[in-house]
Amino acid sequence: MKIMMTGDVVGRPGRKAFSRYTPDLRKKYDIDVVIVNGENSAGGKGFTRKSLDELYAAGADIVTSGNHVWDKKDVLDFIDDEPYLVRPGNYPDGTPGKGWCIYPFRKANIAVMNLSGRAFMPALDDPFRVVDDMLEDIGDEADVVILDFHAETTSEKMAMGWYLDGRVNAVAGTHTHIQTADDRLLPNGTAYITDLGMTGPWNSVLGVKTDKILEKFLSCRPVRFDVADGPCVYSAVIITIDDSSYRTTRIERLQLREDEMGNR
Repeated sequence: MKIMMTGDVVGRPGRKAFSRYTPDLRKKYDIDVVIVNGENSAGGKGFTRKSLDELYAAGADIVTSGNHVWDKKDVLDFIDDEPYLVRPGNYPDGTPGKGWCIYPFRKANIAVMNLSGRAFMPALDDPFRVVDDMLEDIGDEADVVILDFHAETTSEKMAMGWYLDGRVNAVAGTHTHIQTADDRLLPNGTAYITDLGMTGPWNSVLGVKTDKILEKFLSCRPVRFDVADGPCVYSAVIITIDDSSYRTTRIERLQLREDEMGNR
């Protein structure tokens, strides 16, 4: 079994890149299941019905999120009805949506969990304690368990990887939009990467127009974060799992840049 996890899709350019390349990548790498972080898919922040449907139409099977999940208020109209849309599970009890889902694939059940970090992030429940509760709730329902850990600091994400080593199949960090080069199998078999990176405009600052970000740093005043345009980058990892033992056997980092591919 091959699972592809794709990094934060940023705005309309990111959705177009995801739609353009995901079907071909599924064929080229024989991908079975696609998990994508879509929390920046609508105008750079949040979800709309349209942005979520575009991700599904392009080949997303499960969509994860993060701290921008609530930025478009109409998400409240559909988040409780989406079986494969998950938000960070360490929001307080009673929050709309859910922190994990079970996706059936052939004879296997794949649990996908979503958590938010706390360092330089909104104050939520302790993700390390919450993940223990989530794993207890999942119990024997899942053969494969994947975590999207939406966090700011490399240390918190790496600590989570070590905390879950041997207990889940993969821990992939999201949120910082910069793909890290530390993809590896941890000693007890958990696939790990600190950050998947983003799927969005390459000539930008994390998907936002560079002049806007420079203005913010130079003026120390708030500015509107407009999504950049131009060629995109597509960032992902491919996780290979043995079909008999359900143990992770490989993680492969993937980054496609349209400026290097002739924008084809």
